[in-house]
Amino acid sequence: MNPFEQFSDRDQQETRAGFGDGVYEVASQNDQVVVLTADLGGSLKLGKFIKAFPHRFFQCGVAEANMMGIAAGLATAGKIPYTTTFANFSTGRVYDQIRQSIAYSHKNVKICASHAGLTLGEDGATHQMLEDLGLMRMLPGMTVISPCDYNQTKAATIAIAAHQGPCYLRFGRPKWPNFTPADQRFEIGKAQVLVSGTDLTLLATGHMVWQAILAGRQLHDSGVSVELINIHTLKPLDEATILASVRKTGCVVTAEEHQKYGGLGERIAALLAQQHPAPLRMVAVNDTFGESGKPAELLKKYGLHSSDIVQAAGEVLAAASRKAPVS
Repeated sequence: MNPFEQFSDRDQQETRAGFGDGVYEVASQNDQVVVLTADLGGSLKLGKFIKAFPHRFFQCGVAEANMMGIAAGLATAGKIPYTTTFANFSTGRVYDQIRQSIAYSHKNVKICASHAGLTLGEDGATHQMLEDLGLMRMLPGMTVISPCDYNQTKAATIAIAAHQGPCYLRFGRPKWPNFTPADQRFEIGKAQVLVSGTDLTLLATGHMVWQAILAGRQLHDSGVSVELINIHTLKPLDEATILASVRKTGCVVTAEEHQKYGGLGERIAALLAQQHPAPLRMVAVNDTFGESGKPAELLKKYGLHSSDIVQAAGEVLAAASRKAPVS
């Protein structure tokens, strides 16, 4: 049996809806949780939270920099603030405020960013944030999380409330296959081995985990044993799980809905260079902005389709076979 067939796309839900349901649930359990938004409560699926906890909701308007400052102040007072807006406005527009008011003083603020990556779709290049993981990962003390589906986004939203320190949580706009367990326990910094294999390590994050599953099906049918690992936490990175896999397989493909520069692939390249050199190929956006279009069409055009992962796998497997044995 093809082990990748266990994952189904029959249930499709928005990852941003997972955030909305998760923040409502964690707020029901913890009265210190508060939510701020920059005029995007509807887009971030905050309806249930706002109705249940109106006194813990802060509408900041189109003033994202102020929102970050208010969140830092609330954290100083012992609250657990979740800021909400699109990924472009959650990072690029307010980087100075995050760096100075949140990261530098290690404030307990949860920066929650929707509409990330090419799968934002029709809103086009100005809103398709493809640099955010790199921006956030470089900030000292910032935890960076990119879950793969509705269930995992909900679980991550709940988990970060118990984590002390600043977090960046990235999720998306469209309906997407929901294939991880509804009752999962989300462990920050612990990679998720979805399928075990011996020939190739496939590391994916966010929406690209589903593309990696599709690629894994095809590769398995062609005789390649793929180990698929969901890197839902980019920082802190689960180096032990990754290195154990690469020592077994001898080669790696990474897949991310982000620029090649500064993302998951470069982080894995640095890890391998320091700990266990091995052939690597990166499936990512190659130094370009996006454009308006349907999510599936954009993934195809910009080289983030399952077929691109299969091609990268062929290249890295060929490189591994040419590699001289280590004496």
